Amino acid sequence: MVEYGVAKFVLPGQGESGDHHLVCCNRNGILVAAIDGIGHGEAAAKAARAAAALLRSSADEPIISLVERCHEELRATRGVVLSLACIDPEHGMMTWLGIGNVQGVLMRADARNGNAQESLLLRAGVVGSQLPALQATVLPIVRGDTLFFATDGVRSDFSVSLSARENPQRAAHRILEHYGSGNDDALVLVARLTGISP
Repeated sequence: MVEYGVAKFVLPGQGESGDHHLVCCNRNGILVAAIDGIGHGEAAAKAARAAAALLRSSADEPIISLVERCHEELRATRGVVLSLACIDPEHGMMTWLGIGNVQGVLMRADARNGNAQESLLLRAGVVGSQLPALQATVLPIVRGDTLFFATDGVRSDFSVSLSARENPQRAAHRILEHYGSGNDDALVLVARLTGISP
């Protein structure tokens, strides 16, 4: 239902990245998430891994419940910022939500009917520490639309270079190579929707 690619950069001197991703099927479709543990190194990675595990195990829950559950479970950690999307291919809908600074962009395969690019509205906060009022956005989607998530190790102007037609793995590597800041962990997740009902 999705074809996706991921590119990661680990801050030199750190054993592992504090940025993680998740792409998993659930009862209603697919859950896609990019997670950035606060700070970097082992403590950040531990928080991001905990969030990813919880999202995977509870993937059937509504998106706001998922984030609230993550918030409760991560209180003993540094916390994370994250953006996630629930894709419902049967009904051609995507629900997405972002807490913190993990950027999200949806590139339309066919822009004749409106905006070629939709940007995720991010709310300030930290999951596990300070959770803002949660409000998810629902968008119609069609086959070929492509979702991009990038953590804060990637410069925000990456969005000017996007195409819904580029191979997802190539796009992830290209964005990281050209827009990675080099002074923080970085992750780019690109998911093209292939299984939407016509």
